Amino acid sequence: MATPIKEWSKLEVRAVVRFLFSKGTQPSEIHKQIAETYDEGAMSRSRVYQWCTWFGETRTSLGDEPKSGRPKTSTNEENTTRVGELIRCDSRVKIHEIALKLEIPKSTVHEIVHDTLGYRKVSARWVPKMLTEDHKLQRVEISKRFLQRCQQDNGDEDTTHIGVGPGGDFQANNNLFDNLITGDETWVHLNTPETKRDSMTWKHPSSPVTKKGQCINAARYCSTLDRLKEAIRRKRPGLLRRGVVLQHDNATPHSANLTQQWLQRYGWEILPHPAHSPDLAPSDFHLFGPLKRHLGGMAFETEDDLISELRNWFDNLDVDFFRVGINSLLSRWQKCIDLHGDYVEK
Repeated sequence: MATPIKEWSKLEVRAVVRFLFSKGTQPSEIHKQIAETYDEGAMSRSRVYQWCTWFGETRTSLGDEPKSGRPKTSTNEENTTRVGELIRCDSRVKIHEIALKLEIPKSTVHEIVHDTLGYRKVSARWVPKMLTEDHKLQRVEISKRFLQRCQQDNGDEDTTHIGVGPGGDFQANNNLFDNLITGDETWVHLNTPETKRDSMTWKHPSSPVTKKGQCINAARYCSTLDRLKEAIRRKRPGLLRRGVVLQHDNATPHSANLTQQWLQRYGWEILPHPAHSPDLAPSDFHLFGPLKRHLGGMAFETEDDLISELRNWFDNLDVDFFRVGINSLLSRWQKCIDLHGDYVEK
Protein backbone atom coordinates (compact mmCIF):
# COMPACT_ATOMS: atom_id res chain seq x y z
CA MET A 1 0.00 0.00 0.00
CA ALA A 2 1.35 3.42 -1.04
CA THR A 3 2.39 5.83 1.70
CA PRO A 4 0.18 8.99 1.72
CA ILE A 5 1.93 12.27 0.98
CA LYS A 6 1.74 14.42 4.11
CA GLU A 7 3.29 17.63 2.78
CA TRP A 8 1.89 19.13 -0.38
CA SER A 9 0.89 22.46 -1.92
CA LYS A 10 -2.24 23.62 -3.69
CA LEU A 11 -0.37 24.07 -6.97
CA GLU A 12 0.93 20.51 -6.76
CA VAL A 13 -2.56 19.05 -6.33
CA ARG A 14 -3.95 21.21 -9.13
CA ALA A 15 -1.16 19.98 -11.41
CA VAL A 16 -2.14 16.38 -10.63
CA VAL A 17 -5.78 17.17 -11.50
CA ARG A 18 -4.70 18.70 -14.83
CA PHE A 19 -2.47 15.72 -15.63
CA LEU A 20 -5.13 13.11 -14.92
CA PHE A 21 -7.86 15.13 -16.63
CA SER A 22 -5.70 15.47 -19.77
CA LYS A 23 -5.41 11.64 -19.83
CA GLY A 24 -9.21 11.33 -19.86
CA THR A 25 -9.71 10.37 -16.21
CA GLN A 26 -13.17 11.15 -14.85
CA PRO A 27 -13.41 13.81 -12.12
CA SER A 28 -14.85 11.32 -9.61
CA GLU A 29 -11.86 9.01 -10.14
CA ILE A 30 -9.46 11.98 -9.90
CA HIS A 31 -10.92 12.92 -6.51
CA LYS A 32 -10.64 9.31 -5.34
CA GLN A 33 -6.96 9.08 -6.30
CA ILE A 34 -6.14 12.45 -4.70
CA ALA A 35 -7.83 11.40 -1.47
CA GLU A 36 -5.86 8.16 -1.41
CA THR A 37 -2.53 9.75 -2.32
CA TYR A 38 -2.81 12.90 -0.21
CA ASP A 39 -5.82 13.17 2.14
CA GLU A 40 -9.45 14.21 2.09
CA GLY A 41 -8.54 17.81 2.79
CA ALA A 42 -6.25 18.21 -0.22
CA MET A 43 -9.16 19.08 -2.52
CA SER A 44 -12.87 18.59 -2.12
CA ARG A 45 -14.97 16.73 -4.68
CA SER A 46 -16.69 19.92 -5.83
CA ARG A 47 -13.35 21.69 -6.33
CA VAL A 48 -12.05 18.78 -8.41
CA TYR A 49 -15.07 19.12 -10.71
CA GLN A 50 -14.57 22.91 -10.84
CA TRP A 51 -10.91 22.60 -11.86
CA CYS A 52 -11.74 19.95 -14.45
CA THR A 53 -14.29 22.36 -15.95
CA TRP A 54 -11.71 25.15 -16.07
CA PHE A 55 -9.06 22.92 -17.66
CA GLY A 56 -11.67 21.82 -20.19
CA GLU A 57 -12.16 25.49 -21.09
CA THR A 58 -8.47 25.72 -22.10
CA ARG A 59 -7.28 27.20 -18.80
CA THR A 60 -3.56 26.56 -18.24
CA SER A 61 -2.74 28.60 -15.12
CA LEU A 62 -2.56 26.74 -11.81
CA GLY A 63 -2.51 29.90 -9.69
CA ASP A 64 -5.46 31.85 -8.33
CA GLU A 65 -6.96 34.36 -10.73
CA PRO A 66 -7.02 37.97 -9.51
CA LYS A 67 -10.47 38.82 -8.16
CA SER A 68 -12.37 41.64 -9.82
CA GLY A 69 -15.37 43.75 -8.93
CA ARG A 70 -14.20 44.49 -5.35
CA PRO A 71 -11.47 46.91 -4.33
CA LYS A 72 -8.29 45.50 -2.82
CA THR A 73 -9.29 46.91 0.54
CA SER A 74 -12.75 47.43 1.97
CA THR A 75 -11.47 49.29 5.01
CA ASN A 76 -12.43 52.78 3.95
CA GLU A 77 -14.25 55.69 5.55
CA GLU A 78 -17.61 54.80 4.02
CA ASN A 79 -17.58 51.21 5.28
CA THR A 80 -16.28 52.32 8.67
CA THR A 81 -19.21 54.71 9.03
CA ARG A 82 -21.73 52.06 7.96
CA VAL A 83 -20.31 49.49 10.37
CA GLY A 84 -20.45 52.00 13.23
CA GLU A 85 -24.10 52.80 12.45
CA LEU A 86 -25.07 49.11 12.51
CA ILE A 87 -23.39 48.59 15.88
CA ARG A 88 -25.05 51.66 17.39
CA CYS A 89 -28.44 50.43 16.18
CA ASP A 90 -27.90 46.91 17.53
CA SER A 91 -25.10 46.38 20.05
CA ARG A 92 -25.57 42.60 19.78
CA VAL A 93 -25.08 42.40 16.02
CA LYS A 94 -22.55 39.75 14.95
CA ILE A 95 -19.54 40.11 12.67
CA HIS A 96 -20.91 37.77 10.02
CA GLU A 97 -24.26 39.64 10.03
CA ILE A 98 -22.51 42.96 9.38
CA ALA A 99 -20.44 41.38 6.59
CA LEU A 100 -23.60 39.97 5.00
CA LYS A 101 -25.50 43.27 5.14
CA LEU A 102 -22.63 45.39 3.81
CA GLU A 103 -21.29 42.73 1.40
CA ILE A 104 -17.72 43.02 2.62
CA PRO A 105 -15.38 40.29 3.98
CA LYS A 106 -15.69 39.25 7.62
CA SER A 107 -11.97 39.90 8.07
CA THR A 108 -12.52 43.50 7.01
CA VAL A 109 -15.46 43.91 9.37
CA HIS A 110 -13.35 42.46 12.20
CA GLU A 111 -10.56 44.94 11.45
CA ILE A 112 -12.96 47.90 11.35
CA VAL A 113 -14.78 46.92 14.54
CA HIS A 114 -11.72 46.13 16.67
CA ASP A 115 -8.85 48.16 15.22
CA THR A 116 -10.51 51.20 13.66
CA LEU A 117 -13.55 51.76 15.89
CA GLY A 118 -12.04 50.22 19.02
CA TYR A 119 -15.06 48.13 19.97
CA ARG A 120 -14.80 44.95 22.02
CA LYS A 121 -17.62 42.58 22.83
CA VAL A 122 -18.27 41.98 26.52
CA SER A 123 -20.95 40.30 28.57
CA ALA A 124 -23.28 42.33 30.74
CA ARG A 125 -21.94 42.82 34.26
CA TRP A 126 -23.77 40.73 36.83
CA VAL A 127 -25.34 42.70 39.65
CA PRO A 128 -27.25 41.34 42.65
CA LYS A 129 -30.35 43.37 41.77
CA MET A 130 -31.42 46.07 39.36
CA LEU A 131 -31.45 48.96 41.77
CA THR A 132 -34.35 51.39 41.78
CA GLU A 133 -33.88 55.10 42.33
CA ASP A 134 -35.05 54.64 45.93
CA HIS A 135 -32.41 51.94 46.48
CA LYS A 136 -29.70 54.19 45.08
CA LEU A 137 -30.82 57.15 47.19
CA GLN A 138 -30.74 54.99 50.32
CA ARG A 139 -27.24 53.75 49.50
CA VAL A 140 -25.97 57.30 49.00
CA GLU A 141 -27.57 58.61 52.21
CA ILE A 142 -26.19 55.78 54.36
CA SER A 143 -22.72 56.11 52.79
CA LYS A 144 -22.69 59.83 53.52
CA ARG A 145 -23.81 59.21 57.08
CA PHE A 146 -20.97 56.75 57.69
CA LEU A 147 -18.34 59.05 56.17
CA GLN A 148 -19.52 61.93 58.32
CA ARG A 149 -19.38 59.74 61.38
CA CYS A 150 -15.82 58.72 60.56
CA GLN A 151 -14.88 62.40 60.60
CA GLN A 152 -15.93 62.76 64.21
CA ASP A 153 -14.10 61.66 67.30
CA ASN A 154 -16.04 61.65 70.56
CA GLY A 155 -18.22 64.49 69.34
CA ASP A 156 -15.33 66.66 68.09
CA GLU A 157 -16.40 67.48 64.53
CA ASP A 158 -13.18 69.45 63.91
CA THR A 159 -11.07 66.31 64.21
CA THR A 160 -10.74 64.37 60.98
CA HIS A 161 -9.58 60.77 61.11
CA ILE A 162 -9.74 59.89 57.40
CA GLY A 163 -6.56 60.02 55.37
CA VAL A 164 -5.21 58.71 52.10
CA GLY A 165 -2.68 55.92 52.38
CA PRO A 166 -0.27 54.29 49.92
CA GLY A 167 -1.86 53.60 46.56
CA GLY A 168 -4.56 56.23 47.09
CA ASP A 169 -6.65 54.08 49.47
CA PHE A 170 -8.57 55.68 52.31
CA GLN A 171 -7.41 54.91 55.82
CA ALA A 172 -9.28 55.43 59.08
CA ASN A 173 -8.10 55.96 62.62
CA ASN A 174 -11.25 56.24 64.68
CA ASN A 175 -13.35 54.35 67.15
CA LEU A 176 -16.01 53.39 64.63
CA PHE A 177 -13.95 50.67 62.95
CA ASP A 178 -12.30 49.59 66.19
CA ASN A 179 -15.72 48.72 67.60
CA LEU A 180 -17.45 47.55 64.45
CA ILE A 181 -18.73 44.02 63.92
CA THR A 182 -20.12 43.08 60.53
CA GLY A 183 -21.81 39.82 59.70
CA ASP A 184 -23.33 37.96 56.81
CA GLU A 185 -24.08 34.40 55.76
CA THR A 186 -23.16 32.16 52.86
CA TRP A 187 -23.48 28.58 51.66
CA VAL A 188 -20.60 26.18 52.14
CA HIS A 189 -20.69 22.58 50.98
CA LEU A 190 -19.36 19.21 52.01
CA ASN A 191 -18.12 18.86 48.44
CA THR A 192 -16.98 22.08 46.76
CA PRO A 193 -15.85 21.81 43.12
CA GLU A 194 -13.05 23.98 41.78
CA THR A 195 -14.08 27.02 39.84
CA LYS A 196 -13.44 27.02 36.11
CA ARG A 197 -10.71 29.62 36.58
CA ASP A 198 -8.93 27.69 39.33
CA SER A 199 -8.94 24.47 37.31
CA MET A 200 -7.30 26.02 34.23
CA THR A 201 -3.97 24.46 33.14
CA TRP A 202 -1.38 25.14 30.46
CA LYS A 203 -1.94 22.87 27.46
CA HIS A 204 0.41 22.14 24.57
CA PRO A 205 -1.18 21.56 21.14
CA SER A 206 -0.13 17.91 21.36
CA SER A 207 -1.41 17.44 24.93
CA PRO A 208 -4.64 15.52 25.52
CA VAL A 209 -7.76 17.45 26.48
CA THR A 210 -8.20 17.66 30.26
CA LYS A 211 -11.54 16.56 31.67
CA LYS A 212 -13.34 17.21 34.93
CA GLY A 213 -16.37 15.29 36.13
CA GLN A 214 -19.53 17.07 37.17
CA CYS A 215 -19.81 17.48 40.91
CA ILE A 216 -23.04 17.78 42.87
CA ASN A 217 -22.70 19.97 45.94
CA ALA A 218 -23.71 18.55 49.27
CA ALA A 219 -25.07 21.69 50.84
CA ARG A 220 -24.70 22.93 54.36
CA TYR A 221 -25.80 26.43 55.32
CA CYS A 222 -23.36 28.27 57.53
CA SER A 223 -22.68 31.86 58.39
CA THR A 224 -19.71 33.73 59.77
CA LEU A 225 -21.19 33.86 63.26
CA ASP A 226 -20.25 31.76 66.29
CA ARG A 227 -19.57 32.27 69.99
CA LEU A 228 -22.22 34.97 69.85
CA LYS A 229 -22.86 35.30 73.58
CA GLU A 230 -19.19 35.56 74.54
CA ALA A 231 -18.42 38.15 71.87
CA ILE A 232 -21.30 40.42 72.75
CA ARG A 233 -20.87 40.03 76.51
CA ARG A 234 -17.24 41.12 76.27
CA LYS A 235 -17.95 43.63 73.52
CA ARG A 236 -15.02 42.32 71.55
CA PRO A 237 -14.27 44.62 68.61
CA GLY A 238 -14.20 43.73 65.02
CA LEU A 239 -15.37 41.07 62.68
CA LEU A 240 -12.96 41.66 59.78
CA ARG A 241 -10.97 44.34 61.67
CA ARG A 242 -9.01 41.88 63.81
CA GLY A 243 -10.45 38.58 62.68
CA VAL A 244 -13.57 36.47 62.76
CA VAL A 245 -15.10 36.67 66.21
CA LEU A 246 -18.36 34.92 65.37
CA GLN A 247 -19.07 31.76 63.42
CA HIS A 248 -22.42 30.06 63.68
CA ASP A 249 -24.22 27.19 61.96
CA ASN A 250 -27.37 28.81 60.67
CA ALA A 251 -29.26 25.53 60.65
CA THR A 252 -30.42 26.53 64.12
CA PRO A 253 -34.00 27.82 63.77
CA HIS A 254 -34.68 31.50 64.40
CA SER A 255 -30.97 32.29 64.79
CA ALA A 256 -31.53 35.78 63.39
CA ASN A 257 -34.05 36.52 66.15
CA LEU A 258 -31.61 35.24 68.76
CA THR A 259 -28.92 37.52 67.38
CA GLN A 260 -31.23 40.52 67.62
CA GLN A 261 -32.13 39.65 71.20
CA TRP A 262 -28.49 39.48 72.30
CA LEU A 263 -27.67 42.76 70.54
CA GLN A 264 -30.51 44.50 72.38
CA ARG A 265 -29.66 42.84 75.69
CA TYR A 266 -26.09 44.17 75.77
CA GLY A 267 -26.90 47.55 74.30
CA TRP A 268 -25.07 47.28 71.00
CA GLU A 269 -25.92 49.89 68.39
CA ILE A 270 -27.25 48.41 65.15
CA LEU A 271 -26.00 50.44 62.19
CA PRO A 272 -28.15 50.72 59.05
CA HIS A 273 -27.21 48.77 55.96
CA PRO A 274 -28.78 49.52 52.58
CA ALA A 275 -30.80 46.76 50.98
CA HIS A 276 -29.28 44.67 48.17
CA SER A 277 -25.77 45.97 48.88
CA PRO A 278 -23.20 43.15 49.13
CA ASP A 279 -20.64 45.56 47.66
CA LEU A 280 -20.84 47.50 50.95
CA ALA A 281 -20.57 44.42 53.18
CA PRO A 282 -16.97 43.30 53.92
CA SER A 283 -18.04 39.69 54.41
CA ASP A 284 -19.35 39.61 50.84
CA PHE A 285 -16.77 41.59 48.91
CA HIS A 286 -13.66 40.59 50.91
CA LEU A 287 -14.13 37.38 52.88
CA PHE A 288 -16.41 34.93 51.11
CA GLY A 289 -14.52 34.93 47.79
CA PRO A 290 -11.17 33.77 49.23
CA LEU A 291 -13.05 31.30 51.45
CA LYS A 292 -14.78 29.65 48.48
CA ARG A 293 -11.50 29.51 46.53
CA HIS A 294 -9.83 27.83 49.51
CA LEU A 295 -12.57 25.21 49.74
CA GLY A 296 -12.49 24.57 45.98
CA GLY A 297 -11.71 20.93 45.25
CA MET A 298 -12.20 19.82 48.87
CA ALA A 299 -14.59 17.10 50.03
CA PHE A 300 -15.61 16.41 53.63
CA GLU A 301 -17.19 13.33 55.13
CA THR A 302 -19.03 15.07 57.96
CA GLU A 303 -20.23 18.52 58.89
CA ASP A 304 -17.82 18.58 61.83
CA ASP A 305 -14.90 18.15 59.41
CA LEU A 306 -16.18 21.06 57.33
CA ILE A 307 -16.66 23.32 60.37
CA SER A 308 -13.17 22.42 61.63
CA GLU A 309 -11.65 23.39 58.28
CA LEU A 310 -13.52 26.71 58.33
CA ARG A 311 -12.22 27.54 61.79
CA ASN A 312 -8.65 26.60 60.88
CA TRP A 313 -8.80 28.79 57.79
CA PHE A 314 -10.14 31.75 59.75
CA ASP A 315 -7.54 31.30 62.50
CA ASN A 316 -4.64 31.20 60.01
CA LEU A 317 -5.58 34.44 58.28
CA ASP A 318 -3.33 37.38 59.03
CA VAL A 319 -4.78 40.31 60.95
CA ASP A 320 -3.91 42.63 58.05
CA PHE A 321 -6.28 40.67 55.82
CA PHE A 322 -9.24 41.68 57.98
CA ARG A 323 -7.98 45.23 58.47
CA VAL A 324 -7.70 45.79 54.71
CA GLY A 325 -11.21 44.43 54.19
CA ILE A 326 -12.94 46.67 56.68
CA ASN A 327 -10.83 49.76 55.93
CA SER A 328 -11.87 49.50 52.29
CA LEU A 329 -15.37 50.45 53.37
CA LEU A 330 -14.24 54.09 53.32
CA SER A 331 -13.31 54.09 49.66
CA ARG A 332 -16.41 52.05 48.79
CA TRP A 333 -18.73 54.50 50.54
CA GLN A 334 -17.10 57.35 48.65
CA LYS A 335 -17.34 55.50 45.31
CA CYS A 336 -20.99 54.72 45.99
CA ILE A 337 -21.64 58.43 46.44
CA ASP A 338 -19.65 59.31 43.30
CA LEU A 339 -21.65 56.70 41.31
CA HIS A 340 -24.93 58.17 42.60
CA GLY A 341 -25.78 54.95 44.41
CA ASP A 342 -24.86 52.45 41.70
CA TYR A 343 -22.92 49.29 42.54
CA VAL A 344 -19.22 49.61 43.33
CA GLU A 345 -17.06 47.31 41.21
CA LYS A 346 -14.19 45.33 42.68
